[in-house]
Amino acid sequence: MFLDPYHTRTGSHICISAQQASDFAKRVAGDFNPIHDAGARRFCVPGDLLFALVLDHFGLSRHMDFHFKSMVGEGTPLTLQAHDDGLLAVSDDEGKRYLEVSHRGETTRDAAAVEAFTRGYVAFSGKNFPHVLKPLLEAQGVMFNPRRPLVIYDSMGFSLERLDLRAPELQLVDSTLEVNGKRGDVRLEFSILDAGEVVGSGSKKLVVSGLCDYDAAAMEAIVAEFYRLKAAYEAGH
Repeated sequence: MFLDPYHTRTGSHICISAQQASDFAKRVAGDFNPIHDAGARRFCVPGDLLFALVLDHFGLSRHMDFHFKSMVGEGTPLTLQAHDDGLLAVSDDEGKRYLEVSHRGETTRDAAAVEAFTRGYVAFSGKNFPHVLKPLLEAQGVMFNPRRPLVIYDSMGFSLERLDLRAPELQLVDSTLEVNGKRGDVRLEFSILDAGEVVGSGSKKLVVSGLCDYDAAAMEAIVAEFYRLKAAYEAGH
């Protein structure tokens, strides 16, 4: 399975090392957010990796909603369980839930369809910055703290008309940023296409913390560093 390099199974637990998380972010999602770097002081596992592991474990349902409750640190032993309340959850041994998922409708466990959808979604998600976030922030005259950039995955959901997917891709339909003091809520609406046919839709919410006045030079430096890291990583792999 394509997720095997990005987690380790020990009995009923899943563990994700900082290096595995960082490799997933860069290789699969094209995500160079420093918070996912091995050795980062504020390291956390990418939400997209938790999303991918849930689909791998439980399958892909026609309607799914994901709510990220807390950030996962390096090497935290995790369990993936279906609970009596109907929720799927990623939790630790203390019962702390990091991700809750509600689902309904038909479910497929076809490995090819699940992987295709996972890759399509994660590729779309990895383009949040700078492609989508930079123009939204610039238009509102705000940005994250350049010394401590923090963009948190809050929630996402989607509905599919069918599950026999072969090469699904996501296309951005609309994006908005609502500023509330030092916090910004970003909402992304997307369509899901397969072989050019619209087969579903969904939305995603991100939270940008520590907002300050937009600084064009500082933002350009952050974008330049993003592309420098991306080029260096791709050159080495």
